[in-house]
Amino acid sequence: MAAKLRKGDRVIVLAGKDKGKKGEITQVLPKENKAVVEGINIAIRHTRQSAQGQGGRVPKAMPIDLSNLALIDSNGKATRVGFRFEDGRKVRYAKTTGEAI
Repeated sequence: MAAKLRKGDRVIVLAGKDKGKKGEITQVLPKENKAVVEGINIAIRHTRQSAQGQGGRVPKAMPIDLSNLALIDSNGKATRVGFRFEDGRKVRYAKTTGEAI
């Protein structure tokens, strides 16, 4: 099945501690049905000092379930994603506005 959410998409969080926050997808994990969103679901990771850099408490974005994310359309509202064929190509489109993504 084609991916409804992809890397680089602007999304809004629908549920959880970061509900209502917006961000951009930096990584998609399809086997786990999760995505990493920039600035969302931040956890503190303790890292040891190494030759590459200083250690300490490093904030890191953790994966969030795809069901808790919705794509943002051109109006800035959450929308569902549909698929249709345009000029022989399968394209994603926003269900609220009907325009191709």
